[in-house]
Amino acid sequence: MVNTRNPLADDASTNTRHDLETRIDKAIATLDLGSKVRLLTGATNFTLYPDPTVELAEVVLSDGPTGVRGERFTGGRIACLLPNATLLAQQWDTAVAEDVGALLAEEAGAQHVHVVLGPTVNLHRTPLAGRLFESFSEDPLLTGALASAYIKGLQDNGIGATLKHFVANESETDRKTVNSVVDERTLREVYLLPFEMAVADANPWAIMAAYNDINGVPATANTALIEGVLKGEWGYDGLVMSDWYATGSTADSANAGLDLSMPGPSGPWGDALVAAVRAGEVAETTVDEHVRRLLRLAGRVGALGSEREWLSTVPAPDSPSRREALRNLAARGMTVLVNRQSTLPLTTEGTVALIGRHATETVVQGAGSSQVRPPHAISIADGIVEALGAALVSVVDGVEISTDPLAAAQHSLRDPETGEFGMRVTTRDARGEVIESRYVDWSEVSLRESPWLKSAATIELTAEVVVEQATRMQVGVRGRGDWTFAAPGHFERVHLDRVDDAGEVLRLPYRTVVLDLEPGATITAVATAAPGGPVLGLAARVATKPPAVGISAATRAARNADVAVVVVGLTPEQETEEVDKITLALPGEQDALVAAVAAVAQHTVVVVNAATPVLMPWLDRVDAVLWAGLPGQEAGAAVAAVLTGEVEPAGRLVTTFPARDGDGPAWSPVPVHGELPYSEGSAVGYRGWQAEPLFWFGHGLGYTEWAYGEANLTVDDAIRAVTVEVTNAGSRAGHEVVQAYWRPDGDPVRLIGWAGVDVEPGQAVSVEVPIDGRVLRRWHRGGWQPLPLTGEVLIARGLGDIRVTLPVAGQR
Repeated sequence: MVNTRNPLADDASTNTRHDLETRIDKAIATLDLGSKVRLLTGATNFTLYPDPTVELAEVVLSDGPTGVRGERFTGGRIACLLPNATLLAQQWDTAVAEDVGALLAEEAGAQHVHVVLGPTVNLHRTPLAGRLFESFSEDPLLTGALASAYIKGLQDNGIGATLKHFVANESETDRKTVNSVVDERTLREVYLLPFEMAVADANPWAIMAAYNDINGVPATANTALIEGVLKGEWGYDGLVMSDWYATGSTADSANAGLDLSMPGPSGPWGDALVAAVRAGEVAETTVDEHVRRLLRLAGRVGALGSEREWLSTVPAPDSPSRREALRNLAARGMTVLVNRQSTLPLTTEGTVALIGRHATETVVQGAGSSQVRPPHAISIADGIVEALGAALVSVVDGVEISTDPLAAAQHSLRDPETGEFGMRVTTRDARGEVIESRYVDWSEVSLRESPWLKSAATIELTAEVVVEQATRMQVGVRGRGDWTFAAPGHFERVHLDRVDDAGEVLRLPYRTVVLDLEPGATITAVATAAPGGPVLGLAARVATKPPAVGISAATRAARNADVAVVVVGLTPEQETEEVDKITLALPGEQDALVAAVAAVAQHTVVVVNAATPVLMPWLDRVDAVLWAGLPGQEAGAAVAAVLTGEVEPAGRLVTTFPARDGDGPAWSPVPVHGELPYSEGSAVGYRGWQAEPLFWFGHGLGYTEWAYGEANLTVDDAIRAVTVEVTNAGSRAGHEVVQAYWRPDGDPVRLIGWAGVDVEPGQAVSVEVPIDGRVLRRWHRGGWQPLPLTGEVLIARGLGDIRVTLPVAGQR
């Protein structure tokens, strides 16, 4: 990794810190009130204002927990798509998280992006939450450690990280109005802990305030949390920005410690904040402090003073080095949930029936602001056929998995004029005269991000559907407005309106039809240019057969193969920003598909293509289950490497899996009368389980067996370390994650440390697990107190497989 940090970013140097603060003092003294306030609202959706008078360059921000999209929401630059956060977290490895941050820093540098909007450290409070795929874990300690390493990887290479969303932002339903009701002890010990760890251990250069209220006070105007805890108690010196459109006040938010209101150019600050200062509602020194923090961020990322030097060469997203790195990141985090009679890894001689829509339309990322445009998305079908050979693999479609067609697949549409993948966009005036016609290399356009569209009375989208033979296709339009839609044998007019609060960019309304199309078929849609900057697009995908036909074909293929691999999962309709789930059941008839295949196949392996828990009513009838997550652009290659044993899937779960809807300490993400009570308190996730779940937090089998021997604790005035002898008792090399939990008397069990180790077959090693003291304390009467040294320490391979129990009392 080539380090390209601006010297002013080097917080380790007293001189450079002093130089930066001196420059900031001079800049603040130079700017008048209007100029200062102007800097405190975004210039555009993803940029901050420059000001040449103080040598401040434009600062570019980008969404990016699993890829750097750049400053465009739709049709932006092609970029690496990494595995989702839970899949990365399942490696339980801070070195991996730091490598991810470093890779993203290179991706950001290639696009001249200064600040990445990530990582996300909100917890997996309920498995129904739609945005869990962006967050690491249900455990605050694991989340905080991984986030800190991720931040270091970014910032050690000169790219700012943005820790989000501060705080108690664990569900999507009514997220802009919900009041999260959390008692102070729970807030401190659980939901603030990952933020506290990251600030102390990595000092993120920006933190994002959430949409929700906390105990009746908006996150963007929460003086007690921003000024009191974050900037006061923790001494945080970075910038606090709002989530997009989250700022709902002028003086209140400015006085509470919010430094930057996003996006721009309009917002609740601007002239209103200038007026508030002149009216005495906000002190100008408060504005100065916000500007100081903004300029400090600019200095750290190389946008203040001398111009930043960017890397001249960065590996392309589809380069061999990137592809190998992303494949391994995905494969090593995958988790073996069940492996009866060592069904996995597969032999390379037998025949395989590969079944399921997720095999051919593999879901590689969740929906919402984290989406990026990858160079490709390797399907599981393509990956397994490449690994085993076409002669051994039969691919059979399964059952329908989604209702929303989303955007057209990357190579399903092409411009009729150029023949390039994408579509033709033509704007016309009120008389129907052509203003401009352009080829765009994506299937969606945004009026907000494409100024050339804004003068049009109508916008026409035209594309040829890419098929080699007559095919039944699902085609249609996406986006708010009045449409006319034409395809061979079909014409209609339709009005589409917002489906919800996120209808502009996240959940577009759509209309699709199923048609039998010949090669060369062209679809044309004309939309009125609706106000408000909507996204417009075309949709096209192969239409599935009815469920009965799909299941029948699957069972025929499974009966004739040595092993059936059924790929099931969720879709971006369930794993998405703005929407929570209502059930953990797989969508469509996927459960029936698995059961039918398992009834006739010699061996059945289920690959689950999802980031968050699903129900498995067929679990006792299959031989193996591989949890594949949302594996990013190299999905199919990663799954193939794991199934064939080329890479060990050594992941350990980061969320407890319920056996039934409704199980667990917290369930519904839906507010009641605007409030979402965190009534389970600190007993969140595995801490609060009373019954046996489907799979415990920390579970994962890998491809070998493990024996645990002698263990001991190091204890003085606190638990300092756990040491245990671990033996690889299997026939394959393997990676073990030794987990240490503490169950103090009268308090929930909690993870206190872990350590990963690679061990050869038959080898025994002594593993020391360091303990983090921040989970050995309690918040009581406004301050921290050490928990009494009572109870027992559990050394485990997940809470469902405890290997050693050590009493804490008497260990000193």
